[in-house]
Amino acid sequence: MTEPVFTVPLGEPVPGWQPPPFPEHRVLAGWDCRVEPLNPAVHAAPLWQAFACASADIWAYLTCGPFTSENDFTAYLQQIAAQRDPQFYAICPGAAPGQALGLASYLRIAPEAGSIEVGWLAFSPQLSRSRLATAAMVVMMKNVFELGYRRYEWKCNALNVPSRRAAQRLGFSYEGTFRQATVNRGRNRDTAWFSVLDGEWPALAMAYASWLDEANFDAAGRQRQSLSALTAPLLAARDELV
Repeated sequence: MTEPVFTVPLGEPVPGWQPPPFPEHRVLAGWDCRVEPLNPAVHAAPLWQAFACASADIWAYLTCGPFTSENDFTAYLQQIAAQRDPQFYAICPGAAPGQALGLASYLRIAPEAGSIEVGWLAFSPQLSRSRLATAAMVVMMKNVFELGYRRYEWKCNALNVPSRRAAQRLGFSYEGTFRQATVNRGRNRDTAWFSVLDGEWPALAMAYASWLDEANFDAAGRQRQSLSALTAPLLAARDELV
């Protein structure tokens, strides 16, 4: 069949492009972290306990919660665990399988576009701002790019400052804000978009490995070098190319 000849600009060719496989729902592990397929029979009780001392604000930008009883929470987990998009995971310490401290998911999974989003993040106080939380985000990103995806997305309510900071700390590039993107809890939601591309992954992987290295933490678990210090130059270099 003769290829059409166009006279308008087109995107760069993607030689040999084949859509990657839909992600297998399996345990992802690394850096003393286990990201386990959500199993309410195993994870509901430890998650309920982990969230018990958390502020209701951890649910503020999600469409679920807060939950008033463990039964209601477990029923919610049973509902979402059966889904494959979003595909939910429980975040556990590597030394304590099943002892979940938070939730995360892949969503908007589009093999034909080579794109996946990470979202539905709910971190308990014990997990939030920890080495374990960063490790969970890294092993999930690593899995996506090893499968052959081209684009890894992070989206959040534009008012969710902690989420925006987390995305940029991890080296995601801010792409813009979709105004009046949806309505959540009866209120307007503008959505901020961030992404990492496959070509950016190798440099980020090196930055993550440096930050997650045990030598980067003192005896009290305090970081010697921040992750932002490692990823900020990469973001600055991207901005120069735009």
